[in-house]
Amino acid sequence: MSDEKDAFYVVRKGDAVGVYKSISDLQSVLRSSVNDPSIRVFKGYGLSKEAEEYLSSHGLKNAIYCIDAGAVNDDLFGQLMACPFREPNSSKDKSATKNHSDKRSQEDVASVSLAANSQIKHAKLDNFLQVPPISSYCCSCILEFDGASKGNPGQAGAGAVLRAADGSMVFKLREGVGIATNNVAEYRGVILGLKYALQKGFKHIRVQGDSKLVCMQVQGLWRTKTQNMTELCKIAKELKDQFISFEICHVERDYNAEADAQANLGVHLKSTGEVQVECDMKQ
Repeated sequence: MSDEKDAFYVVRKGDAVGVYKSISDLQSVLRSSVNDPSIRVFKGYGLSKEAEEYLSSHGLKNAIYCIDAGAVNDDLFGQLMACPFREPNSSKDKSATKNHSDKRSQEDVASVSLAANSQIKHAKLDNFLQVPPISSYCCSCILEFDGASKGNPGQAGAGAVLRAADGSMVFKLREGVGIATNNVAEYRGVILGLKYALQKGFKHIRVQGDSKLVCMQVQGLWRTKTQNMTELCKIAKELKDQFISFEICHVERDYNAEADAQANLGVHLKSTGEVQVECDMKQ
């Protein structure tokens, strides 16, 4: 897997596909519509020379691209991963985001649209960017997961947050893990969230966490190296297969603050395996 500096982001909204080469550009573009359930975000690594040349040949030479979905060619972006996106939760991040927004509003950012009448030919991108019908939103959710270990290994906790498709909070979950490593706690967090989502009847799920190891192993992109990780990964995969649609994406720690808070609360639960749930769903 390439370094994060080589990452790029593909965004689809309706018939428009945008390609962004930095997280700051992505954040700026999505800030005004972060809770729009029709937006889908995907992450790739190492935008190819051919893709750059293709975009440039259509006059798209800036860091921000906007292209009609019908103009996307086969294998243009290579392998993509689903990447749910939300703004940071902490007050510090919100302040930083506001300052960044003010700065960006003063800049002249070019965005060029390319019209095309042909149908989408890119099978990989087409599969990733299918937007569920509106009727499926009621059974769709976003899962944020995290784990914490005081000592690594040490007293550990798992945390998960379930949100509705529009990003609003629904459930907060935390679990006592006992003495464990950070990686074990992270896995317990995603397993905790997946089990509860199934229990509540969700059929479509988008998962995000700041553990790259968990995200890559669950997708089958990285191998597990220990028996413990293999067993936990197997459980997570068995759970994901019970959903009609499943996406998982690694995000930076700043975008996982609420799940992190629940994991740290889980550390203080006295009984291993004890689970606490808070329901924030508005009646």
